[in-house]
Amino acid sequence: MTAARVHLSANFQTNEEDRTVRNEQSVRPEAITDEERRTFLKLGLKITGLMAGGTILSLAPIGEDEAEAAFDLQNYRRGTNYKPHYGMVIRQNHCVDCEKCKEACKETNNVPEEGYRTTILERILEPEPGVKDRVFMPVLCNHCLNPPCVRVCPTKATTKDPKTGIVIMTYHKCIGCKTCMAACPYNARYFNEEKRAIDKCNFCLDTRLSKGEKLTACAAACPANVRVFGDLADPNSEPSKLLRKPDKAVWVLRPESGAKPFIFYMND
Repeated sequence: MTAARVHLSANFQTNEEDRTVRNEQSVRPEAITDEERRTFLKLGLKITGLMAGGTILSLAPIGEDEAEAAFDLQNYRRGTNYKPHYGMVIRQNHCVDCEKCKEACKETNNVPEEGYRTTILERILEPEPGVKDRVFMPVLCNHCLNPPCVRVCPTKATTKDPKTGIVIMTYHKCIGCKTCMAACPYNARYFNEEKRAIDKCNFCLDTRLSKGEKLTACAAACPANVRVFGDLADPNSEPSKLLRKPDKAVWVLRPESGAKPFIFYMND
């Protein structure tokens, strides 16, 4: 049997007023159910690699005793030596838009009313004509392995922490040119009028992690454990275990940017 490839398209359009994302495609990555995935297995095919943002879903033959491969995190982060290497897995189907994560983030990080470090998008999906589903999708800085914002910053105000991999801001270096805002594929930055500098999520590095806390404010506040935060260099961490689960699709947003985001999405 020859390897097969199924191409899934993703067409995201962002409404800046209500920050709503609508995807009217009839096929979407998170719609691949466990039953459908088991059907692939019965056909002698396994789902391989990263199902990234609906761009490509790869199928390959499996042997009689071969189980479906899980997402290869170690290969994805190959060439990095961050330790700990912080990242987040978002269990998207558990989000109910209670906004406790947003409230905790604002309070913990002194985010001004007009700013945001994280938000929740509403996706209206149409799996078939006349049928619409509403899905809530938490978004934040993706702390990319190849962050475009770092490459374009003329003053090196935005950098990647050499120890943790977190993309951070050095506010006194920022000149407010907003080049990084334009380069970010995730619209995850805003201009903080109080600081007179660009601001964004830094995984609560200064407000929580550096003080011994294990979770970001948003992850700690979520009542449904939607945001699973931890050290993805540690194979025994909760997010690492989630990414290794068989028969579960894992995807990232806008993989075509080449940024290699470190926020992963799944339905668990």
